[in-house]
Amino acid sequence: MAVREAGQGGADAGAYAGAYGDASAGAYTSRYAGGRAGGYSGESVSGWAGGHDAAHGGGCACGDCPHGAREGHRRAVAAFLRRRDEFAAGQGLPAAVAHSASASRQWVSEELAQSAGLVAERGRAEGQAWLTRLWRRTASGVWAAVVLLLLGQALTAVGAGWTAARTAGLAAALVVAGALTAASWFHRAKGGALAPVIGEDNRLSTSRAVAAAWVLFVAYSVLVLAGRLAAASRHEERDTLISGLELARGGGVVTVLAVVCAVAVLVRRVVGLRVLGQRLQKVRADRPRAADLLTDDAGRGAFPDIQYVVISGAALVFAAVRLARRPDQLPDLPWGLSVVVLVSAMTYLAGKYAEGGRPVILSVVRSREAGDLDAPIRTGDDIEIRGAGFVPPGAQGADRLARMVVRVGAVHVHVPLVPVPGGFSNPTDTLLTVPVPADVEPGRVEVQVVTAAGVETNRYAVDVTD
Repeated sequence: MAVREAGQGGADAGAYAGAYGDASAGAYTSRYAGGRAGGYSGESVSGWAGGHDAAHGGGCACGDCPHGAREGHRRAVAAFLRRRDEFAAGQGLPAAVAHSASASRQWVSEELAQSAGLVAERGRAEGQAWLTRLWRRTASGVWAAVVLLLLGQALTAVGAGWTAARTAGLAAALVVAGALTAASWFHRAKGGALAPVIGEDNRLSTSRAVAAAWVLFVAYSVLVLAGRLAAASRHEERDTLISGLELARGGGVVTVLAVVCAVAVLVRRVVGLRVLGQRLQKVRADRPRAADLLTDDAGRGAFPDIQYVVISGAALVFAAVRLARRPDQLPDLPWGLSVVVLVSAMTYLAGKYAEGGRPVILSVVRSREAGDLDAPIRTGDDIEIRGAGFVPPGAQGADRLARMVVRVGAVHVHVPLVPVPGGFSNPTDTLLTVPVPADVEPGRVEVQVVTAAGVETNRYAVDVTD
């Protein structure tokens, strides 16, 4: 378990950067790996932070101001990766602990945990600064959509002439855009117009995004009919527009709207109850990303989310075309297409019920080096805890891994971080290696893991001798 043995043959830090968090870490490392960049890699994290804070001023890049948050995060990630790979190669260990495998492992784990904590702090600062800037981008995107609508109407009006329906459509778009812009300003610190679709875990919610898209579309359709009704001068035309709101014509759209909204509410309830019941592990993200709509918390593509977004998007496009062709009524979404959307929504909901699961310990054995004889577990020995679900989705970062705790009897043991080129060999999702503290009384002892999400595993009993 010695760090020197685990990390022999360490290579360039830039080759390993992609293993930490997101792919942009590689760019960070390649930019700053040419030197110490302020002495991060050779000094302790506390010294790095103190010296950097002393240089805080105008135009700084330490992450304490919104304009420097991104740069501060980049530098913290680069410093952490260099430090991790130095330890993986057996470098940078003090002479006082280098002779002991257990002492060096503990010292390295604590240093990496502190450095990872700094990276997490900078990441949260960058995420908050990104959310603060996002409201302007969402407002700009909304008004860009209005301009595109105007251009489309102008092009299609060539030859056919400008109609009252085009005016009503443009007026409805202006009303919706104005409402979204006002909402963006009031929620400017929480993502602007995207604030309602950001979940409690700081990720974009697929169910809320789909429901919000249908709500905005139906609201726009009703406003188009209201505009046309306000401009109608004949009694027959007004009766035709009012009859366009009848359920017989818009039943498909109304049904889809009711189902997607119900799914959004139900998914929030289901996820909340499963988290409280420790049947689902959720880790908060630094900031929301567009990929959240199609992936799970670990960043892998999720079939229930992908099919829900794709089918709902296709149905929305069809409904928009129907509205453009028949602006005197709610889009008459065919029942066949409505049923397809309902099946997609039920598949997404079933996927939410099926995901997750509680972590579990399957066995606990004494960690044995090559050539060692089999022996009982004694205080001071390393034990291997084998099971599943120890690392929650989205908790692969070192700051999250450092929060994992193993309860051995009445003693809580922090799981040590063991660096290897490109990541960590301990902890992993299926295996944890921790020492048995000297304070543990010999006899029958219960072992339990507490993950980074605060979820506890089952208790597993082992015999410890003196």
